[in-house]
Amino acid sequence: MGKIDIELEITINATMVDVWAVFSDFKAYSDWSPTLHFIASAPEVGKKVAVLLHQPDGKKMTMHPKVLRLSAGKELRWLGRVFLPGIFDGEHYFILKPNADGTTQFIQGENFNGILVPFLKKMILGPTREGFEAFNIALKKRVEDRKNTGL
Repeated sequence: MGKIDIELEITINATMVDVWAVFSDFKAYSDWSPTLHFIASAPEVGKKVAVLLHQPDGKKMTMHPKVLRLSAGKELRWLGRVFLPGIFDGEHYFILKPNADGTTQFIQGENFNGILVPFLKKMILGPTREGFEAFNIALKKRVEDRKNTGL
């Protein structure tokens, strides 16, 4: 059984309220996000949600992860699986934390587990990690641009 964890952080020059307002507008993702293009409906704990993902390597996939946690303004966490539990599971999370200077620390990560993880290490540490970084940078730009233009 393999295990790989990825976690990337970025400081966004805006309050948690401002960051969450952009982050939780899931239908607008296609306007600005290079990787997550669509979350079909508002996530609800215990329910599956359709997520359209475009990887930096050009691969596209629709996932149907189960929402594990939703704390408005602070965190969204879901669990995606390929086939049965233990084959290839990914617990993905987005966490917002306030910084003392009024900015927000945005954390995106995923804990990968399962027998296929060692075989997919190159994908996880390459395009998947790159996709997390691209999303974080795009979210920062979107939030800060909106703040600077008063939208």
